[in-house]
Amino acid sequence: MLAVVVVLGLVIGSFLNVVIARVPERKSLWHPRSACPRCATPIGWYDNVPLLSFAILRGRCRGCREPIPWRYPIVEASTALLFAAAFHVLGPTLDFAAAAVLLAMLVAIAAIDLRHQIIPDVISLPGIAVGVVACLVTGRVTWVESLLGILVGGGIFLLIILASPQGMGVGDLKLGAMLGAFLGWKLVLVAIMLSVLSGGAVAVALLLLGRKGRKEAIPFGPYLALGGAVSILWGPALLGWYLSRFVS
Repeated sequence: MLAVVVVLGLVIGSFLNVVIARVPERKSLWHPRSACPRCATPIGWYDNVPLLSFAILRGRCRGCREPIPWRYPIVEASTALLFAAAFHVLGPTLDFAAAAVLLAMLVAIAAIDLRHQIIPDVISLPGIAVGVVACLVTGRVTWVESLLGILVGGGIFLLIILASPQGMGVGDLKLGAMLGAFLGWKLVLVAIMLSVLSGGAVAVALLLLGRKGRKEAIPFGPYLALGGAVSILWGPALLGWYLSRFVS
């Protein structure tokens, strides 16, 4: 069963690469067929097998030998690993299905934000509704907790934007609301805390290494995605551990 989940993750990851490439340019996900951006040669099914085709082609287009971005196998492998982790933690349940949907959206959002520094509304806004429905179906959190999660997840970033308009984007607000819809208000706080810690650590490292200047923007979406992924899988355990520190 785990092998099936991994294959499913690879297939979904391959589709997410299409989403990552086309959504920022507002292109159709279905037409035309995928093709090499340099020589425009359509990509055959045999050159579109997740991970395997990249390895066989040695990371280059079959027609013109243009290098294929490493983003493609990374997205495929990451999606498969996240699906496997979700299945290991949640088992063959509706909770796993909801987690897989969230994880797939977070992979796409993180990759798009890294490339373009945008978080597409076409993913985050429907994701809010999907998160509420997922909570109603799975019962992982109540619909009240889901709605409170939207208010908390989006509200925190709204306050940041009002206090410092240059410090955060509206896309982060919508992503925070989406995470709140899936996680509920308690776990969205865990997700935000993890994103701040991881994002802050990376920002400090980049500054010390001279890779970024103090005034250069660093996309926050990938860190929110990381916090959301950890929280949907291990959030309850992390929250329980954290609260236990204050109980004698």
